[in-house]
Amino acid sequence: MTEPTVAELTKQLADVRVRNVQTNIRDWSGGSIAYGNSIFIFEIAGLCIGHLGHLHHTLTDQQIAQIGQLDVVMVPVDGSYTMDVGGMVEVLKALRARLILPMHYFNPFTLQRFLDRIGNDFAVEMATLPTIVVSQPTLPTEAKVLVLPGH
Repeated sequence: MTEPTVAELTKQLADVRVRNVQTNIRDWSGGSIAYGNSIFIFEIAGLCIGHLGHLHHTLTDQQIAQIGQLDVVMVPVDGSYTMDVGGMVEVLKALRARLILPMHYFNPFTLQRFLDRIGNDFAVEMATLPTIVVSQPTLPTEAKVLVLPGH
């Protein structure tokens, strides 16, 4: 059996820096594949934006430190193909991003299940438009979940 490959990425193009933090991913038999997922972090215009990818486990202290302070985080909330909702809420509390954007909800039920649980810890707002413009001055002062329409 070959050892898993670590695929570290750091790219700089003009004022945009993209980097990754690798996490494990579940395999189809219930096991784990080391380094099978990347959390991508985009640093641009004074913002740090994270995309959690297909996260399947809570983050270690080392991974949280590698990610750093996120302003915005895109989080998979399906609760089955990725991590369960309770674990995802734990991750979001640890990351402390001010704007949480749910993704990977494939139907209204999975989104509502996530919102019902996360609403105990974060304010939830439903956007009317499917796009947003984000900057440091427009970020919320307290962390909140913003649900964009469509899926």
